Amino acid sequence: MPPLKDFSSVSPSAKSLLMMKGYTNIPYAKQTAALMHGDEVFGLNFEDKDFWFWIRVMHFESRYWSIDQLLQQTDSKNILELSSGFSFRGLDLCDKDAGMHYIDTDLPEVVALKQDMIGQLQLDKDVRGNFELLPLNAMDAAAFDQVMNRFSGPVTIVNEGLLMYLNLEEKKQLCHTIHRTLKQRGGCWITADVYVQRSAEMMATLPKSESEKAFTEQHHIEENKFESYDAARRFFKEQGFEVVQEAEPNYKDLSVMPQLLKVLPEEMRNSKQPPPKIQATWMLRAV
Repeated sequence: MPPLKDFSSVSPSAKSLLMMKGYTNIPYAKQTAALMHGDEVFGLNFEDKDFWFWIRVMHFESRYWSIDQLLQQTDSKNILELSSGFSFRGLDLCDKDAGMHYIDTDLPEVVALKQDMIGQLQLDKDVRGNFELLPLNAMDAAAFDQVMNRFSGPVTIVNEGLLMYLNLEEKKQLCHTIHRTLKQRGGCWITADVYVQRSAEMMATLPKSESEKAFTEQHHIEENKFESYDAARRFFKEQGFEVVQEAEPNYKDLSVMPQLLKVLPEEMRNSKQPPPKIQATWMLRAV
């Protein structure tokens, strides 16, 4: 068996994401973002918050809530989150539901920093459910099984911000592990990682700092996306999954909208069209 790939170079992106989420009402994002120190890894301009800045924030806020939207369609009390970064969804759900068992996982260095944040802010002092924060490389099938054995019964697996770091073979490997797990236990997989490749024209119009461009190229992010939504559907079908539901974005209720509207170009302000769809969140079942 080949050695496990080192994904630690991906972790800095979680910092940028948290700093952007700090401008939203996503649970715990503001207070945890305030603990972040040092230069912003992608050289994003957090001082001059222009249209492109707020568009990014809107995308990530919408992506976060899309998972919650589909979670509400399940009656699952066992949830495993893969590569959660500095998201505190599990803590929020366990805060609200004493019957919830949520295992939040990421690479060891992210988990250690996250645990430190939780301790500093005492975010877990009133948690009613069973919240666990554990290190896990999602590509390590044996470690995946060990974490999964902490649950009893069906499990809902969730992730946002993982598949674009995996090449085709790695995606297939992860799908195999998840498919096997869901066939054994029951449950579903909710992934917000159905990203499609952008056209060369679209790529040319998107402003990117040099460090962000280098990160994107280093991790082959654009190539790792799906060619189309149909291609994504075919891929998951080949891995033994069916798409049972897609989240519906609800842009008007996003907390970032008032800020975005202030900087929206006139032609977009008068448009009745929704923003271009670059990502989807799907609920998958193993068949």
